[in-house]
Amino acid sequence: MQISSTPPMQPFRKTADDNPMMVQAKALEASFLSEMLGYAGVGKTPESFGGGIGEDQFGSFLRDEQARQMVEKGGIGLAEQLFHAMTKGQDHAA
Repeated sequence: MQISSTPPMQPFRKTADDNPMMVQAKALEASFLSEMLGYAGVGKTPESFGGGIGEDQFGSFLRDEQARQMVEKGGIGLAEQLFHAMTKGQDHAA
């Protein structure tokens, strides 16, 4: 008799993260955080030993990715609030 160490397959359950509205809510939270990071000075070129004009032009890409990573790690809760507001509005429209 051979015993398998793999657990039985669980049926696929759709979570709120799979919902297209949650994906959009997370994208909106990421863009909000990116703007706030920009106003806070994240990615700003230092006065000395800076990367020049290239660093100025590509700093926004770094900020955007940092904001996306923040959202993937939990963010500030804005995406969940937006998602609940959108689904509430969708329920009233139906």
